[in-house]
Amino acid sequence: MRKVTRRLMLLDTASLYFRAYFGVPDSVKAPDGTPVNAVRGLLEFIDRLVRDHHPDDLVACMDADWRPHWRVQLIPSYKAHRVAEEHEAGPDEEAVPDTLSPQVPVIEDVLDALGIARVGVAGYEADDVIGTFTARAKGPVDIVTGDRDLYQLVDDARGVRVLYPLKGVGSLQLTDEAFLREKYGVDGPGYADLALLRGDPSDGLPGVSGIGEKTAAKLLAEFGDLAGIMAAVDDPSAKLSPAQRRRLDEARPYVALAPKVVRVADDVPLPEVDTTLPRAPRDPAALEDLAARWGLGGSLQRLLTTLRM
Repeated sequence: MRKVTRRLMLLDTASLYFRAYFGVPDSVKAPDGTPVNAVRGLLEFIDRLVRDHHPDDLVACMDADWRPHWRVQLIPSYKAHRVAEEHEAGPDEEAVPDTLSPQVPVIEDVLDALGIARVGVAGYEADDVIGTFTARAKGPVDIVTGDRDLYQLVDDARGVRVLYPLKGVGSLQLTDEAFLREKYGVDGPGYADLALLRGDPSDGLPGVSGIGEKTAAKLLAEFGDLAGIMAAVDDPSAKLSPAQRRRLDEARPYVALAPKVVRVADDVPLPEVDTTLPRAPRDPAALEDLAARWGLGGSLQRLLTTLRM
């Protein structure tokens, strides 16, 4: 008898609603004139993803803290350029377009009324929630994100792949180990080391001075992983140029701390939640009210039809 495994789909929700916001015209509005382009765009994304990839389980992973203090303590520049307002007692406020912020609670209410599992954990980013669900999964996992950082979770042996939107979600880059090796010369875990060495201005990660993506890939091919590269710095016979050896040596403090920042957590204390893809709304009355108030129209109806299939 063939073993049946459930396919889990994990949404990097903020990544997707940001894309929806910028991809759907802000002329898409509720009856009261409030823009709902991110709400409707996200519903259309989910509809297309469910129709095309048929997940058994679906989780909308949320940023309960988009810039966790424990990461900032290690590397203070982490996402610092994206802070709109600092808060000592809680998460810093991220710079978000004025007409997107009010749509986020609507998105959360609609997901809850639909019965789509929505999980965020205090002190962690959505990436960490995704990493933990992926680590615990018994079957194949599709991670949907516009953030290449999650390429580090790709694992062909476990059926973990990233679906990276190129344009909307109608065109997705299916990222597996073959893609990573062809484009970057690394596997999933190797991508985290490559990103650490190369740096990432969008996340405020400085990287190692003078070590770009191609050089990082060559070093990883030569020495295996970050630990192997740093061991080579202390080995006079290792094939490092004098400049590479000097730059890596100078970067030791950064290299010692950055892995914990760059690598997603896989031990987040997840709540007990039913991740089963709903076939009918959990709260039909609430969903009807939300649809009327926010003018969700065909975007919601198409998703409901798809869920019933």
